[in-house]
Amino acid sequence: MRASRLVSMLLLLQARGRMTARELAAELEVSVRTIYRDAESLHAAGIPLYGDAGPAGGYQLLDGYRTRLTGLTAAEAETLFLTGLPGPAAELGLAELAGTAQLKVLAAMPEELRERAGRIASRFHFDAPSWYSEAEETPHLAAVAEAVWTQRALHVRYRRWREPRDVERTLHPYGLVLKGGRWYLVAGSGERAATYRVNQILELTEGDHFERPPEFDLAGYWAAYRADFQTRRQRGAAVIRLSPSGAERFPDNYAADVVRAFAESAGEPGEDGWVTGTIPIESTEHAAAELLRLGPEVEVLEPPSLRDRITQLVDGLSRLYAD
Repeated sequence: MRASRLVSMLLLLQARGRMTARELAAELEVSVRTIYRDAESLHAAGIPLYGDAGPAGGYQLLDGYRTRLTGLTAAEAETLFLTGLPGPAAELGLAELAGTAQLKVLAAMPEELRERAGRIASRFHFDAPSWYSEAEETPHLAAVAEAVWTQRALHVRYRRWREPRDVERTLHPYGLVLKGGRWYLVAGSGERAATYRVNQILELTEGDHFERPPEFDLAGYWAAYRADFQTRRQRGAAVIRLSPSGAERFPDNYAADVVRAFAESAGEPGEDGWVTGTIPIESTEHAAAELLRLGPEVEVLEPPSLRDRITQLVDGLSRLYAD
């Protein structure tokens, strides 16, 4: 355990440069006193580590010092080759660099770890988009990624879902997120951060350098954005009945939160095998289209407006096919 912590401390300093004892303690989840002891151990082992006192102080490796990756465990080496997605790397224009980096990591590994990591890469493949969606055309993705990395503002013409459809914005790109095969740009616009579909950027030109807010947390922002999106999306509820066949098909056709809500609210099946439960809905129109996917295997009980809308759609289909 302590040996693993010493390697982690060494790699943190190598990756981030100067760090205080308190920062290291927070990262490694130990006390500051333990960091002091570990620093002495590293120094005694010949690692060129030195520390400075004072407000601007901290621990730092001697300039130019690098360690080889011989501290990787077998599990860590295998996991390393499960993390890369070749598709997204290619979309960002990084396929060749990602491949070169993996080759360098393999070359630095002991023979046993090299074989295990290679076996993982040959037996597992990730294909992020779902079966029912085409890969999006994102011609400006590489330029957006470059602006994220170099902290350059972007002047864009962007197509949004509400009127006026085409708008112009000046964005400070903070980060990119790949969700369900779609790329999203998180960027500062005015005094707040907002989310933009990269494939809806119609034109862009690069602007001046900007300072990225040091406190901005991309993962934290995205978690909050997802939670808010779910809250805004679920504006109402519907009570539905599912046949045995419909209940079996339901999890494969609807979002996880909808499936979970139905399961938590469902009662015992009736004598006919049908089961009743409640699901969140976005709108009457959206819910009607979604529920029609199950055809006669689902019945809407409430609200009346949704039941009426499905009746109208079914009547229209009946007249169309009767002709």
